[in-house]
Amino acid sequence: MPNNGRHLDLDSFLPYRLSVLTNRVSNALARHYSERFGLSVAEWRVIAVLGQSPGLSARDVALRTEMDKVQVSRAVADLVRRRRVQKTMDGVDGRVTRLALTARGGLIYNEIVPQALELEERFLSALDMRERVAFDRLIAKLFVESNRLDAFPPLVAGEVGPKAGEGGSRARLLPPTGPSLRSRRLPRRRARKESSVLAAE
Repeated sequence: MPNNGRHLDLDSFLPYRLSVLTNRVSNALARHYSERFGLSVAEWRVIAVLGQSPGLSARDVALRTEMDKVQVSRAVADLVRRRRVQKTMDGVDGRVTRLALTARGGLIYNEIVPQALELEERFLSALDMRERVAFDRLIAKLFVESNRLDAFPPLVAGEVGPKAGEGGSRARLLPPTGPSLRSRRLPRRRARKESSVLAAE
């Protein structure tokens, strides 16, 4: 398919490399909590967030973890069923349900966190201190820039094809209108790091 002479090399495409790197680190820790506690990645993310910030709603958890609401809802339901998370009604707004770890959930959190931190340290041992500081600074800058990606104009559906005059219309971009992509909460959005612990889930 014509692409104005541009070629996508996945081995140098940053989003692809970040995705692969994140999956490798996440899977390394997942082997520990999956075998011992039968947790899914989504369930661990919920536990990790509530261990740091108890009293969040399911919507808050979805925002903090960048997971889809349905994925969070299923993870919370399983954790509640297994008595690892408990629900309470909000004292001000009865329509809101607050989430917190149970004693059982807290024990799981306290056992996994040291492993997550050890994994992080082992992973970062490839960098010296100056490289770590520079890496942390660069990651922070990219996080800020990632908040602006919602304004990136999407491709118009059905208009990807050859250039005009070559048997079809040329793919074009439209400026965003209406609610932003973030407010629309598109499914399967890429999860981003919440903290050093959550980064290693």
